[in-house]
Amino acid sequence: MLAVKTAELSPEESDRQVRDTVEVMLADIDANGESAIRKLAKQFDGWEGDFILSEEKKARLIGSLSQDVKADIRFAWEQVTRFARAQRDSMQSFEVETQPGVILGQRILPVQCAGCYVPGGRYAHAASAIMSVATAKIAGVPFVVAASPPRGGAIDAAVCYAMDLAGADMILEMGGVHAIATMAKGIFTGREADIIVGPGNAYVAEAKRVLFGQVGIDVFAGPTESAIIADHSADPMTIAVDLTSQAEHGVNSPVWLFTTSHTLADKVNELFPKVAADMPNTDVVNQAWRDYGEIIVCDSREEVVEVSDKYASEHLQVIAEDLEWWKQNLNNYGSLFLGEGSTVTHGDKCSGTNHILPTKRAGRYSGGLNVQKFMKVLTYQQLDESANEVFSAVGSRISRIEGMEGHARACDWRLRKYFPEQEWDFEVYDQKHY
Repeated sequence: MLAVKTAELSPEESDRQVRDTVEVMLADIDANGESAIRKLAKQFDGWEGDFILSEEKKARLIGSLSQDVKADIRFAWEQVTRFARAQRDSMQSFEVETQPGVILGQRILPVQCAGCYVPGGRYAHAASAIMSVATAKIAGVPFVVAASPPRGGAIDAAVCYAMDLAGADMILEMGGVHAIATMAKGIFTGREADIIVGPGNAYVAEAKRVLFGQVGIDVFAGPTESAIIADHSADPMTIAVDLTSQAEHGVNSPVWLFTTSHTLADKVNELFPKVAADMPNTDVVNQAWRDYGEIIVCDSREEVVEVSDKYASEHLQVIAEDLEWWKQNLNNYGSLFLGEGSTVTHGDKCSGTNHILPTKRAGRYSGGLNVQKFMKVLTYQQLDESANEVFSAVGSRISRIEGMEGHARACDWRLRKYFPEQEWDFEVYDQKHY
């Protein structure tokens, strides 16, 4: 394995300064509620108006969009909802009799309220609104609150339309840590969110991390990551274009190339700065590449898999021969893009899979946002009297092995009650003196 280009910096967890700032803000909100929210909204967004978007204002924002813009957003919404519906339908409630008299089952139910954060700083993320809100509604969540920071006098019109199309029940013109806390605690909305999803900056991500436990979250999110796996058959210009396209997410967004071809590696390394120089945000792309970009040449495709699985990239493209082999052998990633025709932009905007994905190697143990994140698998059981002859006896014995006498007696009671004349080959607690 050879590193043709190495990163000058390493992506890290939220630093202490971010954590301290977020904790102070959340403590202020805990202590002062609405007044703290208003103060933070004025400080960070210059906002002093109503937070809940009115129907009249929503209609004005949506009315400002062209039919072409609406058609493209609707197209993306259709793809995302089709895939989310297929995910939902793959989950099943069931009931099974595992032993005579023992019925076990599971119910799959949506959470009752979801909060969907849609970032709105450098970019207006209309696609992100679809990814979160539409997925929640397909899962069956009855009440969805969507929040996005205002830009000037309102949230972005395209974001507003995407939220409304996807089925948001309430829209907040609010961003940052205070928006996350507002949804989590039900301030202004009157409904505490059971789960909060959606990407955001380091402060938004940290707020979600701190509040996790009080509220569910989708993923522990960091800067966007993208990796490309390529062999000798790949076009270096395609790779350079795709790497620069993802580096524009931010100055701390890593982009990586893992390849078996020294020639390809050198050519991409040569092309990247030329492609970046033609971008409108050249400085952002170049800094991301300088600080976090890497090119690694491996001796075999098996070694590529090993390296890729270690990085567990949020987005992973494969531009190589034998795509089926790669699909079957790669294990750790947020979402996989197979073949030259599949660029990450498709998944980010309109192909149908969700673009809210795990970062910072979380792809080793978690997938991205999907309908299951909004649903709970609830189990139940029903044992009749006859089943207690076996299950209460075993439950009693295991409880005493563990030293849990109270648990054992709950089973003993049923053995004595249902089988009063039966003798047992172990000591059963006698409750006759009650």
